[in-house]
Amino acid sequence: MHYTQMGKLGIQSSSFGLGCMRFNGAASGDSVIDEQKAISLIRRAIDGGVTYLDTAYVYLDKTSETVVGKALRDGYREKVTIATKMPMEYVHNREEMEALLESELKKLQTDHIDFYLMHGINREKWEYFKSIGAPEFFNDMKQAGKIRYKCFSFHGPYEEFEYILNDWDWDLVQIQYNFMDIDYQAGKKGLELAGSKGIPVVIMEGLLGGRLARAPGNVQALYDAFPVKRSPVEWAFRWLCNHPAVSVVLSGCNEAEQIDENLRIFDTVAPGVMDASELELMDKVREAYLSRTKIGCTGCRYCMPCPNGVDIPGVFSVWNSVSLYDTDPKGNWDLRQIREKDHGADRCIQCGACEAACPQHLSIIDSLQSAWQELHAQ
Repeated sequence: MHYTQMGKLGIQSSSFGLGCMRFNGAASGDSVIDEQKAISLIRRAIDGGVTYLDTAYVYLDKTSETVVGKALRDGYREKVTIATKMPMEYVHNREEMEALLESELKKLQTDHIDFYLMHGINREKWEYFKSIGAPEFFNDMKQAGKIRYKCFSFHGPYEEFEYILNDWDWDLVQIQYNFMDIDYQAGKKGLELAGSKGIPVVIMEGLLGGRLARAPGNVQALYDAFPVKRSPVEWAFRWLCNHPAVSVVLSGCNEAEQIDENLRIFDTVAPGVMDASELELMDKVREAYLSRTKIGCTGCRYCMPCPNGVDIPGVFSVWNSVSLYDTDPKGNWDLRQIREKDHGADRCIQCGACEAACPQHLSIIDSLQSAWQELHAQ
């Protein structure tokens, strides 16, 4: 296992952090945790050298922390650091923050949380956290020894990330990042900004929810042509760990084989591990994925709101994603949300308001029809 120095904190962590959001496999259905299997997987990772576990209050219908706590009995707690999170929607004042933290400590069977994150914030949520006294609460709990480091996980544009990062003395940040998302959310600029301030960065969605673990044909051809043979998973993780500002890469595992494969991969990575030819390969891989884009919609939302309720950029985003990563639209959460909220392209009455507003001059009406037909034909 490769270990990294976590920026200004002066401590080390395994480069592989075990994500505890996706455990499944119980006989009663995938939405229910097979508790004994999950405990076995957590301990297998720790025995292999993993020292960073990531969970959250809301994960797996609020059961993830309980399972992690059980897994850390018998001396395992002393071998790891725990990251968990405070969700905005469950706290409105100091008393509720205290109660939630105490419940998390109880479920995790520990007297302190190493990395305590404000969960999934953007600028609006950060301002809310400030308004209810969360920064003061985090400082007080750090002083009391109930948390060691004050942190946040982020979903939002770079400009908001920059504002939040500079607005308080953070100890650690967690962002979405992978070789396809270099300009998405915090992106490469956010990673480098945190690194310049000595703030360790934990990476989530390194495989884009598994979409980068299985390469479509034109991408796999590039991997196959390269002299050194590696799986798409290994290429993705190797690319991430090549960045000096990356401290930990999270990966969720449902099988022992996945744990073992990650342990092997993260034994061979380090900042600067990729040579020029490997970096060039990953640039080509990114271009190969992007060549599968269905429509050049940038998500600027000039076309919105649609007078008839169509989520135009949402439909196009799903259409592009399904094509890019060769995935089944039936399992696409965003598409399911569009249908449930009745914002599908079947509401389009071809009024043309969207096309008149589009700065890219896209043929939105025809493209919406094509997108909706393709997304429902599979």
